[in-house]
Amino acid sequence: MEDALAEEPRFSYGGQAVIEGVMIRGRNHFSLAVRRQDGTIQYHSERLNTLYTGRIRQFPLVRGVIALLETMVLGIKALHLSANLAVKDQVGDEGGDIPSWVLGATLAAAMVMGVGVFFLLPLVVIWLLDSGGLVSELIEGGLRLGLLVGYIWGISFLRDIKRVFAYHGAEHMAVHAYEAGLPLEVENVRKFPTPHPRCGTAFLLTVMLVSIVVFALLMDPPMEWRIISRIVLIPVIAAISYEIIRFSGKHQHSLFGHVMATPGLLLQRLTTRIPDDAQIEVAISAMAGAVAADQGKEFSVSFNPRVEEAAEPSSTSVGLTQEPQGGEE
Repeated sequence: MEDALAEEPRFSYGGQAVIEGVMIRGRNHFSLAVRRQDGTIQYHSERLNTLYTGRIRQFPLVRGVIALLETMVLGIKALHLSANLAVKDQVGDEGGDIPSWVLGATLAAAMVMGVGVFFLLPLVVIWLLDSGGLVSELIEGGLRLGLLVGYIWGISFLRDIKRVFAYHGAEHMAVHAYEAGLPLEVENVRKFPTPHPRCGTAFLLTVMLVSIVVFALLMDPPMEWRIISRIVLIPVIAAISYEIIRFSGKHQHSLFGHVMATPGLLLQRLTTRIPDDAQIEVAISAMAGAVAADQGKEFSVSFNPRVEEAAEPSSTSVGLTQEPQGGEE
């Protein structure tokens, strides 16, 4: 398996941290690895919807909107799976799964609140200040950026969030190791930093900066149109931001790409933490599983550092066999 994983990467893998785990999005599949309380790693893989992998994903700007939709849908699914495992670890397998609508409603409420706080609240402040023109757009953008950084800084003190941020760092480090062509081993992954140019944190920061330019181009319309624009133009802003992140990720070793990526990399000092070896093993399992699934190969989790302590030694690894799949390399 190591020989296959050490070959030159041909696809930009990415992912996200979930509850006690990591999700990796591959070319045609996504994989999820979660650390259970008994020390074992639960692995899951599924083939991606063709909407996320078809030709429409190749068109500039359009692919940004598709990527935004995919991030929300796939993120909710990964969180749902990891949350169910967390519940079973707490109350036992007989506890049942969390209904999908509960997590969906929670995340929908969070999205509405996010739009209200980060896009509409700064606009209300500007309206109360009775300010207009380019200066108001700059102030509004500054408030929006300040709210984002303040929010991330605030939640970074929560214990559970700290663990999620550590898995976030482990995910980035595993992607770095894969992109460097190294075998996915803990000692190799440890060589790399936690920030990554294609991170979702960098995307959020880019969205905030791009929104300043886009809203300034509206030339200070009436307040009702300004409110509408803060909602309906979010996909446009996300599409432009995606192209910027994509460019900086592909040219991260050039001066221009490095300059573009630097603000996002700095912000990731808040959203990532140095992971422990057990967390890195989970990220490696998710990364290796995604690559194996894309290659149509069998994959089984091999990291079981607490096998002796597990209640059922026979459950210390989880395997998955994928049928060979065709696809463009």
